[in-house]
Amino acid sequence: MIVICPKCAIKLKVDEAKLSPAGSKFKCPKCAAVLVVRKPAAQQKKTLNSSTVLVAHSNPDLMQQISAVLISGGYRVITASDGIDLMVKALKEFPFIAIIEVALPKIYGFEVCRRVKARAETKDMKFILIPAIHDKTKYRREPTSLYGADDYIEEFDIPAQLLEKIRLLKGDVTPAAPSGDKEKSEAVPRPAAGPSASEVTSPEQSSAISAGMKTAMTGMSVQPPAADEKIEKARRLARTIINDIHLYNVAKVEAAIKAGDFYAVFASEVKEGKKLYDNRIPQDVRDVFDYYREAIENFIAARKGALK
Repeated sequence: MIVICPKCAIKLKVDEAKLSPAGSKFKCPKCAAVLVVRKPAAQQKKTLNSSTVLVAHSNPDLMQQISAVLISGGYRVITASDGIDLMVKALKEFPFIAIIEVALPKIYGFEVCRRVKARAETKDMKFILIPAIHDKTKYRREPTSLYGADDYIEEFDIPAQLLEKIRLLKGDVTPAAPSGDKEKSEAVPRPAAGPSASEVTSPEQSSAISAGMKTAMTGMSVQPPAADEKIEKARRLARTIINDIHLYNVAKVEAAIKAGDFYAVFASEVKEGKKLYDNRIPQDVRDVFDYYREAIENFIAARKGALK
């Protein structure tokens, strides 16, 4: 270990094996000051706290709802409102599980999940993703990827299923036998997934669709105004729509981004998302700036950077 003499500031190398628990005396070879050096206390390895759950969501109302469910189950709850806050608190508090929104601002939730799981001290931390599914009938299937997370839960299932999912991840209970579950699942009516734009159009038509989608989303302010509650709601909804499209079509989305034809391949999904966005966001906010387009362009730019 290295010790700095408090008198002359010289650095001294001391063999820890020669130090006694009460401290050992050494004379500084430069200024002859007598130093008492004690063996450093052994740092206890931090373990995940099985009673603590970290919740991260940009919607404070939903975060409050999740917290209430967790508190009713006897858990201590820590909250975070964005990806940076989530990352800091995950590494400081060591919760055994984090319930996080996929589309967190500042750093996406799935990216925080990847970073935390890559660290040796937090690799066993569990993550449940919350994709903000905007059509629960259409998307009644598991995502094709969980970004390294352990499970996911849709917003409308939180009151009934969250505590059970946590118990399963803790190993407290055994999943029920799947007797007949597959048949029941297959019997649930689901709208047939329509072909993508790239499957029903020629390359020339795809280019026209791509150009048309971009043209249809122009004409508004090129610079977003200062944030307020309505604007944050618009941005949050826009982020969740594009991240849901990604969550359920990971390989297809990334292939389309690499090829530069995202708007053509996902023309129907983008149109559907725009309809939802327009229905939920007031006209006065939509007239100020196109936050839906902003979210898509930011997402494409971020994924392009990650795929290089």
